[in-house]
Amino acid sequence: MNRLQPGVFNLSEQLVKAVERLKGLAREGRLGRLRRGVEKEGLRLDRQGAIAQTPHPRALGSKLTHPHITTDYSESLLEYITPVYCRPEDATAFLADLHRFSYRHLDDELIWPASMPGRLNGNDSVPIADYGRSNVGTMKSVYRKGLDVRYGRIMQSIAGVHYNVSLPEEVWPLLRELEGAQDKPLNGYRSGRYFDMIRNFRRNSWLLLYLFGASPALDRSFLTGAVPDKLKTHARDTLVSPYATSLRMSDLGYQNKVQAQLKICFNSLSNYVGTLRHAISTPWPAYQRLGVNKGGEWRQLNANILQIENEYYSDIRPKRVARHDETPTQALEARGVEYIEVRCLDLNPFLALGIDETQMRFLDTFVMWCLLAGSPWIPDEECDRLDDNRQAVVERGRDPSLTLAIDAREEQLARRAETIFDELREVAGLLDTIEASQAHASALDSLAPLLRQPERTPSARLLEVLEESGDEFVDYMLEMAGEQATRFRREPLDPAREALFSQLSETSHQQQGDIEAGDRESFAAFLEAYFARAREPRPASAV
Repeated sequence: MNRLQPGVFNLSEQLVKAVERLKGLAREGRLGRLRRGVEKEGLRLDRQGAIAQTPHPRALGSKLTHPHITTDYSESLLEYITPVYCRPEDATAFLADLHRFSYRHLDDELIWPASMPGRLNGNDSVPIADYGRSNVGTMKSVYRKGLDVRYGRIMQSIAGVHYNVSLPEEVWPLLRELEGAQDKPLNGYRSGRYFDMIRNFRRNSWLLLYLFGASPALDRSFLTGAVPDKLKTHARDTLVSPYATSLRMSDLGYQNKVQAQLKICFNSLSNYVGTLRHAISTPWPAYQRLGVNKGGEWRQLNANILQIENEYYSDIRPKRVARHDETPTQALEARGVEYIEVRCLDLNPFLALGIDETQMRFLDTFVMWCLLAGSPWIPDEECDRLDDNRQAVVERGRDPSLTLAIDAREEQLARRAETIFDELREVAGLLDTIEASQAHASALDSLAPLLRQPERTPSARLLEVLEESGDEFVDYMLEMAGEQATRFRREPLDPAREALFSQLSETSHQQQGDIEAGDRESFAAFLEAYFARAREPRPASAV
């Protein structure tokens, strides 16, 4: 196993010791499987590669209340949400059925397989999602209008995959006992360990961008101003970045200079909650000048740094399912972290679902490694270096000369990645012991060659196809979308699951109608009450 330089914080010794202790519990059958769910976005487009201007199909249910089929920013940006599963193959099977069901109701439209959108025709060509006339639905729509006036709609047309992971609840008392931390309340211990995981994720998420980034090209219509120097012209309407891995995660995608001053480095739950609460209650002069409600027309929910917590962009989030009277941060504050949401994953256009079980097994191994490896707090200067590493990999991750700043020294990307893979193999062995399989080790084996062969990464494969064919980005993606649509339309859908989806769609419309009929206050009063509650601290559980 590779070791870090003398004098540098050594992750491996702590990791090996933790893995060996947990393997003993796994052999006794005391460790359960990780739990995961997938949220997968995909634009509806027409056969010319333009964003669909049609409403969300009624047969897919209410966007406001359907548990598995909704939309993100745009009316045309489908979002699929799987249940929580212990086996990756169950999550992918459910996700595939959502695609099959949808394609039975999309007429001639396609689900775009790439993260960067198809052909745009200016800001207004990205329709804002409409969630109905209830107060909660209006709030969701006004929030999106706020994103429009603050950042524009084009940025919101980008799609990706969010991967939600948690450890089974029975594992936390065992971990607490192994670490001699029985004096800590379980909720506090669990949240602290999730934040350990998050800090290591932030230190090393560049590896996911390298392995799974799949957006090195975009259509020229995505840009409204001058073409940045880092982009080169391909064909007539396509722009590419030769060494880029994920333009979605670059300064062309989900970035916000106002949010950058928040400096959230995830050192503790209280810091995270406090910083977000400050952001949603602190006015920002530029947003004040935009106005909130002009002549009875709501332009944004408020003029604060963040309208709501969800506006904060990050490659990972701590999460807790909120109750009806809670904001996300209040849920975290009251009952602690329940799971983490990985948010830096591009759609892989070469995969019909945008993600596969190999990637999911790798992600499981990666986040478990982030939990078990040592994770000191992140000072401000390291926070800046981590941002620089991510930006470097996003823009030129496949450049052979690229080095990263690791513990105040420069290290070649491939060499650092191989060191991480050595440690990941230890964790894969633990997860495979739990599941009595070799699935996690096999996932690592299939991805390891990419470390020294960047031409095998999804971003390189996409550029190679475009360069060899001379195709436009949009034309090639249209061809892939058409092939995937044909496949999903032809594949059988289990009758029981089709009946379930149909019933959920109908029920969701009824639920939206009930919510709308139950409103008894104006939207202004509803919003005032919401933000009054949002400012209230929620005492943490003593469990």
